[in-house]
Amino acid sequence: MTSSLDLFPIGNCAASALIDRTGRFVWSCFPRVDGDPAFSALLGGDEAERGWWSVEVDDLASVRQTYLRNTPILCTELTDKSGAVAQVIDFAPRYRQFGRVYRPMAFFRIVRPISGAPQIRIRMRPTANWGEAPAAVTTGSNHLRYVGGETTLRLTTDAPVGHIADERLFRLEEPLAMFLGPDEGFDADLAATAERMLHETQAYWRGWVRTLSVPLEWQEAVIRAAITLKLCAHEETGAIVAALTTSIPEHAESGRNWDYRYCWLRDAYYVVQALNRLGAADMLENYFVYLRNLIDRSKGGHVQPLYGVGLEPALIERFAEALPGYRGMGPVRVGNQAHEHLQHDVYGQIILSSVQAFFDERLLRPATVEDFRALEPIGERAFALHDQPDASLWEFRGREAVHTYSSVMCWAACDRLGNAAAKLGLLERADFWNGRAAQVRAVIETRAWNPDLGRFAATFGGDELDASLLQLVDVRFLPPDDPRIQATLAAVEKGLRRGPYMLRYAIPDDFGEPKTAFNICTFWLIEVLHLSGRTDEARQLFEEMLGRRTTAGLLSEDITLDGAELWGNYPQTYSLVGLINCAHLLSRPWSSVR
Repeated sequence: MTSSLDLFPIGNCAASALIDRTGRFVWSCFPRVDGDPAFSALLGGDEAERGWWSVEVDDLASVRQTYLRNTPILCTELTDKSGAVAQVIDFAPRYRQFGRVYRPMAFFRIVRPISGAPQIRIRMRPTANWGEAPAAVTTGSNHLRYVGGETTLRLTTDAPVGHIADERLFRLEEPLAMFLGPDEGFDADLAATAERMLHETQAYWRGWVRTLSVPLEWQEAVIRAAITLKLCAHEETGAIVAALTTSIPEHAESGRNWDYRYCWLRDAYYVVQALNRLGAADMLENYFVYLRNLIDRSKGGHVQPLYGVGLEPALIERFAEALPGYRGMGPVRVGNQAHEHLQHDVYGQIILSSVQAFFDERLLRPATVEDFRALEPIGERAFALHDQPDASLWEFRGREAVHTYSSVMCWAACDRLGNAAAKLGLLERADFWNGRAAQVRAVIETRAWNPDLGRFAATFGGDELDASLLQLVDVRFLPPDDPRIQATLAAVEKGLRRGPYMLRYAIPDDFGEPKTAFNICTFWLIEVLHLSGRTDEARQLFEEMLGRRTTAGLLSEDITLDGAELWGNYPQTYSLVGLINCAHLLSRPWSSVR
């Protein structure tokens, strides 16, 4: 079976897994999202013989998959050629009990006969140590243990254990349940507990969705994107990962295979921006905790562009040699060298993410004067580095320059500190930071502007184009009707737009010329088109992007220029943020139906 990104994520903000179109678990890491993949088939090549967990119907005729409404609970129906149907319900439990959220590093699979008595086979083939070997198996009276890698897993079940151990075909005559989690006993009625947890988990997610502020149009797409953004949160610390996967290439045989299972402060800022539009205060506040911990650790000095979900600074990059990669296109990378980079926009993103806490009265812990004082050293770093070279948001590995986007984010850091100081009544500090912002603005308007070309350039004193120039509008550096923005928009469209899609840049980098479009850049274009008065065109492009989602309603990082195939890590928070932001901007108002 050829690997595909047509995958359904499930999870609970601790555990996460990707399930393919046949109902197999093909990706899931333990003991957390950046751990060892017990289910590694996604990167095992097309002929992976292990690294998955399947419930198979003999003589299969068709498969139907859908999420239960407004949840990440997946229902897969497998129909055989005689018409017998087996239903598989997959979920990670999440609900409130004992005054806290129960979200174990665990999954339930409930298998039910819907019609007839289908013949099924359960294959449980986890791997250890990044695909180096199958996990060793031991059996008990009602469980199997899988030993190897970073953790030992226990599968507790009311199905015949021997049937699973021997991958034996058997009749499904009554419902069965499987609970995969830590190597701990399960001291409860499994079937009854499975049904109770399913009900509680469904109620939790539907209750959470009810709190969201969704647009009138495209609600189903926005809700699915919002649920998936929440699945990308590591709730224990507040971290938000860029994607659930590693090493899905940006295009075929590109070598652009990166590990995105970490918290990029830039990506998380964009997630916070989208969550703010949705009113998802729970995730906002939890991410603020993560940021405050990072700010304390930085002690006013260097801040990395990314950290581990447990705040780890060292994410040493290595190759997992035992896994051939997505469709055999390695390498498979673990860790990310970008933690060593200088990316100065990060200081702006910390403050842009944090400043809402000074204004949002919903929060359980509104920001204080002490929080403002803790942010000021971040602003000082932004001011000091606004005209210094870095690797840019695109994380170039082979060159540095003073990048306009990074400088604009440094301006935004100073500008928003001025706003926060004014809100707190610290008028002297407001004047100070507004003055700093004015100084940075003057530098950008002089050095990023190319007078010969009559537009902004991606680097100071340069002539390069990149799609991040469109973000000058989003961060309110300039209004969309400013002639300089319009000239830059025209140049970016001419140089980087390929049909409906946008490249991030068109010049060769460390790996040659990009061959796929970058989905978030297309959404940035849609935003600016709308704000520039080209709303009909923006809506058309937005519908185009919605039509390129997977069956699960999601997007990865990249897309081929003909729109035929998604590439890059999945599900990509950047891309889902773009979908949410554009839906809010473009939708008809609720007042239009009242």
